[in-house]
Amino acid sequence: MSETNNLDALIAEDLLLQANNLSHKFDYELFKDINLSLYKKESIAIIGTSGSGKSTLLNILSSLLKPSSGKVVFKSKDMYSIKQNELLKIRRDDFGIIFQAHYLFRGFSAIENLEIATLLSGEKIDHDLLKELKIEHVINQGVGELSGGQQQRLSIARVMTKKPRIIFADEPTGNLDKETANVVMNTLFNYIKNNEAGLILVTHENELAMRCDKVYKLEELRLQELK
Repeated sequence: MSETNNLDALIAEDLLLQANNLSHKFDYELFKDINLSLYKKESIAIIGTSGSGKSTLLNILSSLLKPSSGKVVFKSKDMYSIKQNELLKIRRDDFGIIFQAHYLFRGFSAIENLEIATLLSGEKIDHDLLKELKIEHVINQGVGELSGGQQQRLSIARVMTKKPRIIFADEPTGNLDKETANVVMNTLFNYIKNNEAGLILVTHENELAMRCDKVYKLEELRLQELK
């Protein structure tokens, strides 16, 4: 095998997710002809004005919304052409999605919310992760007793507990002060490097975006690479 073929094979092996010619419409055209590739240990930020389609694009990449056209490939499969049970398995086992809303079980304690995640994934609760996110001291409290920032960090811990291959994050630091936001992002960056995972995040914070390996701006229907 030639050096070029060897390099191509290595690149293909490191590829986690690929979007090809994605377009999406509601009553109007939101974006079109979007191409994006995510590799192991890589972080990607998507920025843009409110209403530009950032969250919609993230939902498509994370398997939650079928695009009007184009495809999203994970494990050599177009996610929107496979059977629903296969797609649900990918979402359960390989993807971790951090929403703007926390979607915690409010009738349960913080630790019980994490235990539910372990039942689905078979993983164990990582108490070092809880210390890193600075929520280990509130883990036995009810969700309703936690501050908004603590709930956000708990929801992030719940996602990371199942050891996803790709983390999709929609404004993961939007409700956090700068110091806590840095703690969260350092935790996410460390995770993808240590686990050969990938991160795609939507943010309106340019300073945070520039910490990622690649930065794209969604503007005038197109995805423009800034970094």
